[in-house]
Amino acid sequence: MNIVCLDMEGVVVPEIWIAFAQASGIPELTRTTRDEPDYDKLMKWRIGILEEHGLGLKEIQDTIATIDPLPGAKEFLDELRSITQVIILSDTFEEFAMPLMKKLGWPTIFCNSLEVRPDGRISGFRMRCKESKLTTVRGLQSIGYDTIACGDSYNDLDMILASKAGFLFRTTEQIKADYPQLSAFENYGELLSAIRGAL
Repeated sequence: MNIVCLDMEGVVVPEIWIAFAQASGIPELTRTTRDEPDYDKLMKWRIGILEEHGLGLKEIQDTIATIDPLPGAKEFLDELRSITQVIILSDTFEEFAMPLMKKLGWPTIFCNSLEVRPDGRISGFRMRCKESKLTTVRGLQSIGYDTIACGDSYNDLDMILASKAGFLFRTTEQIKADYPQLSAFENYGELLSAIRGAL
């Protein structure tokens, strides 16, 4: 039995923090897991910047409301879900992801949650579990699933390398150079064909 584990941002939706950086005019917030492998460090840094600028959850959600899935993402997901089980594994937060999941036809997503103060400021975050993507893939394997994983960033590599098949999608040249053994794709048709071949 197979299950496909997909990253969210950069694979089926645009990077939320990059969109918010552009909307808020704070260029530092364009930093993502493509640039910083340590997610805990990255999120604490982001929360510090939000606090410094007096911004909270509402401002980010207002930006998210303007974001659409990547062109072709919903069709890709619909086709993929017609042939196998799919879970989106993301380090993002429920408070960010739900409006985007609605636009994608409500695929299953495992993600994290934010700690928000009564004034709407983000004070922290709760990760679902340690090394959430790798832990989830290993958990799925422990109950009889073969996993196929796909992502674009440093924080996806553990789940990709731990799976029976793993792919990079629209990743950086640096990650491609560092992991030449992984097939890298730029469009959904190629990725779908590779996943079908791995099933």
